[in-house]
Amino acid sequence: MQKASYSITPEGFPVIGLTALAALVFALIDCWLVAVVFLLLCWFSVHFFRDPERVVPTGTGLGVSPADGRIIKVQPMPDPFTGEPRMCVCIFMNVFNVHVNRFPVDGTVNAIKYHPGKYFNAAWDKAVTDNERCSYDIIDADGKNWSMVQIAGLIARRIVCRVEEGDNLKRGERYGMIRFGSRVDVYLPEGYEPKVVVGEHVFAGQTVIAAKADSQGE
Repeated sequence: MQKASYSITPEGFPVIGLTALAALVFALIDCWLVAVVFLLLCWFSVHFFRDPERVVPTGTGLGVSPADGRIIKVQPMPDPFTGEPRMCVCIFMNVFNVHVNRFPVDGTVNAIKYHPGKYFNAAWDKAVTDNERCSYDIIDADGKNWSMVQIAGLIARRIVCRVEEGDNLKRGERYGMIRFGSRVDVYLPEGYEPKVVVGEHVFAGQTVIAAKADSQGE
């Protein structure tokens, strides 16, 4: 699998470089208004593609958030692989959130399915079935199946997947990102219960969003 950087995610370098170069060129020809616009775009690009380190919980029987953002749903939804209803935690990312995604548990990527699609607002219900998305079937250390879906949003135009089927990842390890506003849904296995509520803000690789019903995270 491809490795991400630890300050700016690699997908950001072309955008940051182009906006910085454009700002410099327009400054050299005294088009200061345009130069300032590109300088602001460069600053926004650096902010958007940032990739901060996170403190990953070490307890057992825990699932962490795969994305920064706000919880918009905690309810049963049809699993993207089996179609069976499973408890799902949905995280919405706006353009100001970190967009690097992280693995929720120690586990193996069992299957990956990419679906091209449209670009409705990621918070809408139709985004789950109509938008561009990438689904992951994960088998954790206990043999339980987790499902996770990256969903492109209204502005997003590319889902980045850095893993392949058969890859083994640790909880909190980077696996991809989505460019600009988007969403990630996590379908919990039987025996796990959500630990977040609608409206709560979470951080990728750090916030516990689910735990075994009989686990205290130790």
